[in-house]
Amino acid sequence: MNDNEFKLKVRDVRKTYGPVVALEGASLDMREGEFLTLLGPSGSGKTTLLMAVAGLNEPDGGEVWIDGKLATYLPPSKRDIGMVFQNYALFPHMTILENIAFPLRMRKADGKAIREAMARVLDIVQLPEVAHRLPRELSGGQQQRIALARCFVYEPSIILMDEPLGALDKKLRDALQLEIKQLHDKLGITVLYVTHDQEEAMVMSDRICLMNQARIEQVGTPEDLYFRPGSVFAADFLGESNLVESTVVGVDGDTMVVSTPGEARIKGLVNPALRQGDKAKFMVRPECVRILEGGESADNEARGTVREVIISGHVTKAFVELADGSELKATGLTVGPVDPLLKGREVRLGWSRERTVVLADGSVGDET
Repeated sequence: MNDNEFKLKVRDVRKTYGPVVALEGASLDMREGEFLTLLGPSGSGKTTLLMAVAGLNEPDGGEVWIDGKLATYLPPSKRDIGMVFQNYALFPHMTILENIAFPLRMRKADGKAIREAMARVLDIVQLPEVAHRLPRELSGGQQQRIALARCFVYEPSIILMDEPLGALDKKLRDALQLEIKQLHDKLGITVLYVTHDQEEAMVMSDRICLMNQARIEQVGTPEDLYFRPGSVFAADFLGESNLVESTVVGVDGDTMVVSTPGEARIKGLVNPALRQGDKAKFMVRPECVRILEGGESADNEARGTVREVIISGHVTKAFVELADGSELKATGLTVGPVDPLLKGREVRLGWSRERTVVLADGSVGDET
């Protein structure tokens, strides 16, 4: 794809606040109609990057391009962007219609166009009946949908969302995640979204930009980051994972073999950045690990003792201590009561080579 065909380009953007580096060398591309989420712990730089795109902070270096035009130092009003915040930012003294009409009136749209646009977006967010109410007369979820409608109404080039669901309870947040995703699919809008919620990012995003310690850690589809994380931080931050210390002992075709402290040989996908003798960690998701029965076998096997079994609703987790003292988690669907004799039993665990990722050893980044 030609550079000019990207809706948004960020090139080597850097931002400091005194001695604190808030963003270091961030580069990112977005396509027309894409839903891209900036995900990471507090202090990782995701909001700083969003604010640089919005024009609400001035970077120390680098460039921001919107629709093929250099926008690094343009004021927010000249960037053709819309923003949705966590606190809704609705005008409390205006009716819902007046709130939605406000951006159109600021752009001097005519009365007919305003009326048609307001009716259209209220229908899109399924709230035509609240047009003449004040924001305080709506629930939190309704207010957030109106904030979305006010942003959609003038059809900005890019919509920026800064943790818009963070103030809502889980049930409402889950419902609005799907609503926003459906609106995105229906309208074909380009959305740059910020959250620290992994599940939210997985549900809504076409791609995720994972950030850590002011840098971009990895960019990819939810499936890429979940099943093919590029670092120990990525593997640990997104979802649950088994991460076990190991050493690379060889490569056989498309298979990398590592050795654990207990001298087990584990087969995984080749990591071209690693060589024989390198310290590593292998990662396998708990739902990819199963307790083997009878004569069952798997690419990778390990023996251990079940130390704990926990039912957490629809899934059951078994915590198995291996002979070398390390622990593996195996997660499966809850299909009935747990066998009371499972705890304390010696079991064999098995999982496939294709679900084993070998990563360069490194400490997990600070998530505070």
